[in-house]
Amino acid sequence: MYRAVRIHDYGGPEVLTLDMLPDPVPGRGEILLRQEAIGVNFIDIYFRKGIYKLPSLPAVPGMEGAGVVEAVGADVTGLAPGDRVAYPSALGSYAELRTIAADRVVTLPPDIGFDTAAAAMLRGLTVHMLLQEVYQAKAGETILVHAAAGGVGLLMCQWARHLGLRVIGVVSSEDKGELARQNGAAEILVGHDNLAARVRKLTDGAMVPVVYDSVGKETFVASLDCLAPRGLMVSYGNASGEVTGISAGMLATRGSLYLTRPTLATYIAQRPALLKGAAALFDMIGQGALAVRIGQRFALAEAAAAQQALEARATTGSTILVP
Repeated sequence: MYRAVRIHDYGGPEVLTLDMLPDPVPGRGEILLRQEAIGVNFIDIYFRKGIYKLPSLPAVPGMEGAGVVEAVGADVTGLAPGDRVAYPSALGSYAELRTIAADRVVTLPPDIGFDTAAAAMLRGLTVHMLLQEVYQAKAGETILVHAAAGGVGLLMCQWARHLGLRVIGVVSSEDKGELARQNGAAEILVGHDNLAARVRKLTDGAMVPVVYDSVGKETFVASLDCLAPRGLMVSYGNASGEVTGISAGMLATRGSLYLTRPTLATYIAQRPALLKGAAALFDMIGQGALAVRIGQRFALAEAAAAQQALEARATTGSTILVP
């Protein structure tokens, strides 16, 4: 038997229950993974609330983790019991044990620990996607990053600095602003009030070619107003609620803007893309260009508290569960 946190119905943090389940057996093309660390992300909250629908209920939430291969199923090659692996996007991570498709995990370099991997895989590959796939940022450009002191935000500030970008980071407090600045943000804006006017001042009226917005409903229109003509609005999260009521005219009247709503799952659906992103992430960590900050650790049984802290924006950096 093993412990797993499950959702039996959609709702608040209280719907997360710690259950005992029979040990799983890997099927064809799968591995059995004993998890050492588990990432906590906003997408977990979207699944818990039912914003994103689970395949069925009850279900184990969570998308990210790292651990040791316990067993391999039929037709699995290149992996063996004892191998250290991690994954960024496979539902079912809030558990001590889990089965997972072998082509969804990557082998960890010896110098990257389980905690770091669980804190960085989903967020780090998201940053790689945002800065080098969704929009190919160029040295010298100024970008606007919301939630700049969050798990994705801190990694984005560091990666962007490495690429020679100037980051304007938007945060909710002065303390978070200082943290974002330490991680590479050149300018800090606290709060969303009069956002466009403040960005206009920082850019001498030019505005920015791209906005990265994980906040959602609260900041969507303000983010559009920060873009230069033909700029790109990248809406990749719903921390304040889902963005609804969008009209094409909102983009036209603000200078023929572009809008995208990317998901990491789409960008790493093919294994070569997953391996490419993971290699880039591990290289950034290995050369010291990316320092993964784990701001909070919770026991697996405290998954509800971990999600509450994340939802209340009371966290900095990454949050992990320790089985």
